[in-house]
Amino acid sequence: MSVITRIPPSPTGLMHIGTARTALYNWLFAQHHKGQMQFRIEDTDRARYAPEFVESIKQGLTWLGLTWDGPILSQFERRDRHAEVALEMLKAGKAYYCYCSPEELEAMREKAKAEGSLAMYDRRWRDSTATPPEGVKPVIRVKAPIGGESVVKDHVQGEVVVNNEQLDDFIILRSDGTPTYMLAVVVDDHDMGVTHVIRGDDHLNNTFRQNIIYDAMNWNIPEYAHLPLILGPDGAKLSKRHGATGVAEYANMGYLPEAMRNYLLRLGWSHGDDEIIPTPQAIEWFDLDHVHRSPARFDFAKLENVNAHYMKEADNQRLVDLVVPFIEKKGLKVDDLGRQRLLAGMDELKNRAKTLLQMADEGAFYCKSVPLDFDEKAKANLDPAVLKILADKFNQLENFTPESIESACKEVANDLQGGKLGKVAMPLRAALTGTTVSPSVFHAAVILGKDETLARLNNILTA
Repeated sequence: MSVITRIPPSPTGLMHIGTARTALYNWLFAQHHKGQMQFRIEDTDRARYAPEFVESIKQGLTWLGLTWDGPILSQFERRDRHAEVALEMLKAGKAYYCYCSPEELEAMREKAKAEGSLAMYDRRWRDSTATPPEGVKPVIRVKAPIGGESVVKDHVQGEVVVNNEQLDDFIILRSDGTPTYMLAVVVDDHDMGVTHVIRGDDHLNNTFRQNIIYDAMNWNIPEYAHLPLILGPDGAKLSKRHGATGVAEYANMGYLPEAMRNYLLRLGWSHGDDEIIPTPQAIEWFDLDHVHRSPARFDFAKLENVNAHYMKEADNQRLVDLVVPFIEKKGLKVDDLGRQRLLAGMDELKNRAKTLLQMADEGAFYCKSVPLDFDEKAKANLDPAVLKILADKFNQLENFTPESIESACKEVANDLQGGKLGKVAMPLRAALTGTTVSPSVFHAAVILGKDETLARLNNILTA
């Protein structure tokens, strides 16, 4: 049997981190078994549907490096097929017309509430021989099992048992002829040939109801794996109050997709004590048996550490291409010279930064030109007396190297600052970068070049 998984997000908002992890697990499982992951948009909620959300989901998956097989399917466009199945079930005696009015249904709910029982439809039309009321468009309800138990064997949750008294005759086709979610999901999964349904455990209760439709149609029931929730650091459900929740937000915060894949993989799955698991290794190792049953807590510090590892491993030219847009968001225009300087300084930049955003902060000075802007700390560290002597010494250097620059700084420190190199290096850093945080200022000066270094020093001295 060829493995087919699916990722079926609803385009009613941005793709959040839980959906991203679910997509990753589906993709890894399919890749591991040399199968397919298909992509379906569950867009039947037309009141909340928006095309830009579909694009956001596609962009999120693409950024994560997750590919899908075949065209993207629209659940809404398949509504005629869903209705066709509902009518087949009706014809086979597995479903029936229900003519209850909203008032009758509300009365049932109130009665159940007063009795302290589950608010469920009382099945009055299930085997009724009554004449249907005129002018009432009926819904179609499924015939749920009466008595006994239903069992779901789940790869993550184990064997889960539900008393069938908790399963009502739910609606599969509304009175206007549109299918409900329960019906549409089952029909789509069957028609797509889905063999494994890997999704959040908030869908576990739906599984028992959806299996009723599978049984009614004599269709093969897929294997299930219901993933636990992702919690915030405080143990509450992950939400915007914890920080970013949408995949696009993490991209904008400067995380690398391979780092996010690694982090999400470990956020609910493990392979011994391994923390850094590159994607090819993840594909080889991934299975459903090692998915954790307990919820995982999102930890931004751990994500940053994983991202820092992958930044150190990344190709320098690729990092230049990735960091330039972050620098340009600061209002700087990055030209070819700026890119060359970034590339020359990338070894130091990537070993210092945990995110592209931090790299942009520390590397933006390579793309600036005189006159520079200075932050408040930099302004406080500008020492014209020190900078004037440095400018004179640098001007006399025949070989402008990190070693010669450091030596000149030490000479000034010995003459003016009691040998304290930091009292000289910090004013130099402030003058060259406009900040007090940067890679080695001696290497930075070389990358900027002698002329640009002197220009930046003289910019302070002539101000």
